[in-house]
Amino acid sequence: MTEKDFLPGAYQKMPENGKVTWKAPSNIALVKYWGKRPVQIPANPSISFTLDACATTTSVTFEKKEKNDGFSFDLIFEGKQKADFKPKIQTFLERVEMYLPFLKAYHFTIETSNSFPHSSGIASSASGMAALSLCLMDIEKELNSSMDEALFHAKASYLARLGSGSACRSIKGDLVQWGAHKNIPNSSDLYGMEYPFKVNPVFKSYCDTILLVHKGQKKVSSTVGHQLMHGHPYAENRFEQAFSNLDKLKPILANGDLEEFIKLVESEALTLHAMMMTSMPYFMLMKPDTLEIINKIWEYREATKTPVCFTLDAGANVHLLYPSSDKEKVQIFIKDELAEHCENGQYIHDQVGSGAIKIND
Repeated sequence: MTEKDFLPGAYQKMPENGKVTWKAPSNIALVKYWGKRPVQIPANPSISFTLDACATTTSVTFEKKEKNDGFSFDLIFEGKQKADFKPKIQTFLERVEMYLPFLKAYHFTIETSNSFPHSSGIASSASGMAALSLCLMDIEKELNSSMDEALFHAKASYLARLGSGSACRSIKGDLVQWGAHKNIPNSSDLYGMEYPFKVNPVFKSYCDTILLVHKGQKKVSSTVGHQLMHGHPYAENRFEQAFSNLDKLKPILANGDLEEFIKLVESEALTLHAMMMTSMPYFMLMKPDTLEIINKIWEYREATKTPVCFTLDAGANVHLLYPSSDKEKVQIFIKDELAEHCENGQYIHDQVGSGAIKIND
């Protein structure tokens, strides 16, 4: 599909009002995307596990206006007006207006909440923009009931990407790939897609415990970090590595090769942070407790031969990945050894999920 496929024809009807609600999950990348071109085009492809418990639920109430005189919306986050979120939503609406030309015809009340603690250090932009995009697509489907399911989900992912790049991986599927890759059929820079190759059952129920090392705001935002890949001395090698790692991941996922999975995933996480530490200006998002946790994971894995590994997003928190068959003993290890390195001892147990769901009021 191309951008033109997402331009709508004439709408069949324009309802006076209504309400839609969607719940969209967060995701955790295995092969990381770092660096982008305008507008929200990734410099390299990526792949992620869709999570289950960490999610955003968004309701959009819409009511027809008398005049199509600009965007009109209220934003309510966890029961309170959130004025500081509005500029990002305004920018998003401006980006998607040509694909959703009904936007200026309605006043919207956007009510949103996260299943994870506010300011927990878990990025909510992916789940938040995915949920909002699905709500807007649901409204468009009311205006054009002939839209098929494939177009609905692809366009929702396309729109979500325009709000937050990784949000396009929070629409559908347990394992989602985003970014054009010659060896992955139908892959696109424009939207995420369900991984099209064989995946061993061990990865279908994989666990992810998010260790909340630091819950404050990051010193350098992901947006700024992406921009620092322009002119980065190691950027081209990094982009080539990501393409290569996606190729390497194909037999690993098919065969359930946990040893090679661990090597690739941990290498990707450390490479992401190496790019941050070697940009200009350089910066570091890991904290001392991040490193303490990583070392304890390595020691535990060596001592017990349990196939646990870590990955990192652009922050200090650690995602501990492990098969569901090892859940009981790994969660004892977390409680006894790793919780002390988390802010206020907090962590969140999660697992691979199956994508966003519509909630019927």
